Amino acid sequence: MAGLTSTPNQENPFKTSWVNRLIFAVIIGYLFYSMSTLGLTLDRLIIGFGESERLLSRMFPPDFSRSSLLLSGLAESLQIAIISSFFGIVISLFLGLMAARNMMPAIVSIPIRGFIALCRSFHPVIIAILFVKAVGFGALAGILTLVFASIGFIAKLFAEAIEEISFKPVEAIRATGASFMSVILYAVMPQVFTRFIGFASYQLDSNLRNSTMVGIVGAGGLGGTLFSAFQRFDYDFVAAILITIIALILVGEFLSNIVRRVF
Repeated sequence: MAGLTSTPNQENPFKTSWVNRLIFAVIIGYLFYSMSTLGLTLDRLIIGFGESERLLSRMFPPDFSRSSLLLSGLAESLQIAIISSFFGIVISLFLGLMAARNMMPAIVSIPIRGFIALCRSFHPVIIAILFVKAVGFGALAGILTLVFASIGFIAKLFAEAIEEISFKPVEAIRATGASFMSVILYAVMPQVFTRFIGFASYQLDSNLRNSTMVGIVGAGGLGGTLFSAFQRFDYDFVAAILITIIALILVGEFLSNIVRRVF
């Protein structure tokens, strides 16, 4: 029992700090200030719940009668996701390698890291608007958008994974006089391959979601059909589209889990 009693010299791990209290009070104060300036009131929330109930009542039962329009948009979204994921992942492999500071000199890695940060700076919808203005409406704008977004996410993770490898296998392969590509294939890739597979499968899953979203601004896919249905107040067809998107994401998640298990 003596070991359970506290001694006067024992420090309290939960001692209060006026600095922490002040920081917490400032955060709470800023939250209330932001809510007041943005007009977030309880009345608006209650009205929103009432409107949501009316919207849901108009959405159900879903209307799957226009299955041909639904399937054509779904097929286009799937094609956009697969093509953009392939090119985005392949380009990210090279950019991630060039951005790795333990494999490349600063004169190469710093500009590449800047480009990757640029790709990651904008939301896919903003990028889609730019590409729609550049190349016109359709799937090409969606593919370019998701390639750009894939580079911003995957290349950064690839570079960080390469920077975390053990350098002993790299030095051993270099000591044999092997070429740079041999070092990459036999010393670097075996250490990061499983992580690359995980990153790539996650990006495919992300592109499946985003391919249905960029169509809202005219970049092809099921998003255009969804936006048109909202404009026509065709809410039962909107529900059918949303259910189809959910099914697409669930199938993508199932396939990505299988890929991760295999590798």
